[in-house]
Amino acid sequence: MLSVGPKGRVVIPAEIRRQLGLVVGSELVASVEGDGVLLLPRLAVKRQLRGMFAGVGTSMAQELVRDRRAAAAKESRIR
Repeated sequence: MLSVGPKGRVVIPAEIRRQLGLVVGSELVASVEGDGVLLLPRLAVKRQLRGMFAGVGTSMAQELVRDRRAAAAKESRIR
């Protein structure tokens, strides 16, 4: 059981911090899940996202540049 203290602070029990490898300064990501709050280590979120997008062959930035260049080329042909 955790409780919210002054300034909205919550203390994560030592055993949980040890299990997750959390130390002073560890960054957490907080998100609302239904009626609760989910706290995840930032590195875990990065790993999940990298896994989700591992099969993507190109970066979004490269895709955007390619689309913009195609649109610019099309526009210059119209003029």
